[in-house]
Amino acid sequence: MLQGKKILLGVTGGIAAYKIPLLVRLLVKAGAEVKVVLSDSAKDFVSKKTLSVLSNNQVLDSFYSEEETWNNHVDLGIWADLFVVAPLTANTLAKMANGICDSLMLACYLSLRSKAMVFPAMDLDMWEHKSVQENIEKLSNQGIAVVSPESGPLASGLEGKGRMPEPESIFQSILAYFIGKETWRGKKVLLTAGPTHEAIDPVRYIGNHSSGKMGANIALTLANKGAKVFLVLGPTNIAVNHPNISVIPVKSALEMLEACEKEFFEVDVAIFCAAVADYRIKNPSDKKIKRENSGDISLELTQNPDIAATLSKQKKQQVCVGFALETNDALENASKKLQRKNLDMIVLNQLHKGEKNTFGSDFNQVTILSKDNKEFVSEFKSKTEIANDIEKCIYEWYFN
Repeated sequence: MLQGKKILLGVTGGIAAYKIPLLVRLLVKAGAEVKVVLSDSAKDFVSKKTLSVLSNNQVLDSFYSEEETWNNHVDLGIWADLFVVAPLTANTLAKMANGICDSLMLACYLSLRSKAMVFPAMDLDMWEHKSVQENIEKLSNQGIAVVSPESGPLASGLEGKGRMPEPESIFQSILAYFIGKETWRGKKVLLTAGPTHEAIDPVRYIGNHSSGKMGANIALTLANKGAKVFLVLGPTNIAVNHPNISVIPVKSALEMLEACEKEFFEVDVAIFCAAVADYRIKNPSDKKIKRENSGDISLELTQNPDIAATLSKQKKQQVCVGFALETNDALENASKKLQRKNLDMIVLNQLHKGEKNTFGSDFNQVTILSKDNKEFVSEFKSKTEIANDIEKCIYEWYFN
């Protein structure tokens, strides 16, 4: 995907720097050559040795190496096809915006002949400060691609905007920059992701362990290739930010079905990735159920609608893609679902334990089957890479 691309990666001293080794791994695995430049404070959060091993290159942090060798910032600026700074602290942001050059990283930036892409990360009050926003505007006006931080829990203990996007999301942004080919432009995609929560009472629910990561990665992959994505997202901590993605938050299976019905007949592709609860409480309480001394209680369950089957059986021109999580007789069960639900394609997950656990993990292995007997078997790899496999199968099998 990034074979032969030269990426200069600047890392500054934010707590999010601890995530950068995964980004380096993703870039190298995709074929990129990566060179890392650290600010002095970044070394408090991430190891030079770790980044050197993962990038297969010396990690630089000053104009001279330990052997008194000159690290030529001009050569690095010319070498890079893309300069990425992640995380970008408020301090380095201010220096970049105002042309201050007091480190090797900033000298590389000022010597750069290619594009720069930055990922600011800081506490929410810092991010909202007028001076920070003015510096962001300056960088943008200078042609720098500024990717806004996400919302969520912050290192300070507060919650709000300021989180650096996850490495997989940063990887997708870099990939989109190099690919540039928007093969999905003009196409609309409905995508469900995450779990559903079925209320027992106002404070309790039935749910599952789905993180929504797989669906989020698929949404970003398609959006980066030009698709307009309607992401119907169950309760999850994942933030998905992209101008081509409209996030529709829901909680229950019934809410998810209602949201999908509003978009289904206007889309070209429907991807049912969500882990929808098969059952819900028949009569949920409108008040918190109190613990009683009488012992056990029973909950009466009723079946939820099968969203994929309900909509796929009404399809006209839509390509419908389902997901199957199986623990036994995986291929046989997935093939039956493919036919029974009137799907065009199904992505088979098998539930693993240990390091290959599917739920909550950043990695997965899938088998993709089509109704006309095409088959693709992936390796065990990142969900970002799996998302690219799924996109490729849909496009090549149905639109190419």
